[in-house]
Amino acid sequence: MTPTLSFPPTALKLKKKPTKFEVFCLIRKKWLVLTPEEWVRQHVVGYLIESCGIPSGRIALEKGFLYHKRKKRWDIVTYNIDGEPELLVECKGFEVGLTEESVRQISAYQHVVKAKKLILTNGIDCFVFDFEKWHRGIESI
Repeated sequence: MTPTLSFPPTALKLKKKPTKFEVFCLIRKKWLVLTPEEWVRQHVVGYLIESCGIPSGRIALEKGFLYHKRKKRWDIVTYNIDGEPELLVECKGFEVGLTEESVRQISAYQHVVKAKKLILTNGIDCFVFDFEKWHRGIESI
């Protein structure tokens, strides 16, 4: 079910239910259905905490907001010590390609979040926008 991702492996708690697997969320501290997107999201969070040194208290997941009177929800936002958004991350399932539509989606979210860097990933491909250009690979984070 889970291919090798570009992000380093993260120690995740998993449990099997009769019809599905669940993963214990590193931030929300609760069990969630293990979808391909959630697998990617948890690995990105693990990378941000373990490799980038971002404290878990400065990471927020799946927060809702209104954009042009429509309900939207971003995947991950990290904040600096002053509470300003640093990273806006849009995660797709590893089986989903990153498309122009994905770029439009994160761009719409950025109108509200106003983070300093954008990250678009499906766990295999990773694109980082630093407001000069798009970079490919997690080393740009």
